[in-house]
Amino acid sequence: MTGPDTRTSLPPFLESLAPDSSVPYINALFPASDDIPPVHVHWWPCKRVGVSPSTILLFIPGNPGIIDFYHPFLTAIHNQDRSGTLAILSHSHIGHDPVAPARRTSFNHALPFQIQNSLRIFDVMSISFGVNTRTVIAGHSVGSWVALQVLKLRSATVAGVFFLFPTITDIACTPNGRLLSRLFQPPFPHIVSQVSRVLRLMPLTILCRLFPQYPISQARVLQSFLLSPSSIFAAMTMAHDEMLSIRELDNDDWVDQGRETILQVFRADPGTVKVVHGHRDIPHAFCINHSEELAMECYEWLVSGGFV
Repeated sequence: MTGPDTRTSLPPFLESLAPDSSVPYINALFPASDDIPPVHVHWWPCKRVGVSPSTILLFIPGNPGIIDFYHPFLTAIHNQDRSGTLAILSHSHIGHDPVAPARRTSFNHALPFQIQNSLRIFDVMSISFGVNTRTVIAGHSVGSWVALQVLKLRSATVAGVFFLFPTITDIACTPNGRLLSRLFQPPFPHIVSQVSRVLRLMPLTILCRLFPQYPISQARVLQSFLLSPSSIFAAMTMAHDEMLSIRELDNDDWVDQGRETILQVFRADPGTVKVVHGHRDIPHAFCINHSEELAMECYEWLVSGGFV
């Protein structure tokens, strides 16, 4: 596989979508492969033109896995970079993003399929950029659980992991899990996704009144999600799988070997694994209006780990 095309700043494994000069990232698709549908991605190239990244931050979203929610956060990290050799790639979950809808099947949206999606992106990046480029994975909420699975399967080649408000164990036992778990069971995802068609009649101004904490840009992202029945079905189906699948942490040799790193993270190497959880000033849904604050913390982690 050839290296990145520095003339366009877009790696060869991505397909460009309509260019938008008003944003600092490149809007693209990671194409279908190995029976996995295409997914929406954002790519922030290195600030220095004509160089390969020294570090790539691979971001895995929560649920719903729509990357437009996160571009203020990732742009804030990229803006702080002084090395000029940091690149960032974020990807949506299969079927969640209205930009890249997927066929409506429970299999398509199950957690194992989402893990395969993140793995194929990680693997292609590793092959394309080679051993001189380090990959740090950041996951938000259930994206942290997906990141943990990638770390388990690719531990020799993952340079670091940032868990942002992780939900990596016993999701069904959380207050939200107990409250909402039945809503995620069939046939409710199908019913709710069809009812969402009524929302086409709701103007953005009403949505902003219902979600007053959302900036207008984030309200538009929410609106695009609510107007996509297939995206709602995908997110609710994946949430049901989360309730069933994310129980206790694995009890195999990998977790035994990494127990001190994962479960007692603050005694780990400062640059390898970091966790934000229960932050007094930053809510779980940080991407809505606390992107700058968390971006500062994450960039400090990149610096302390020697990644930038």
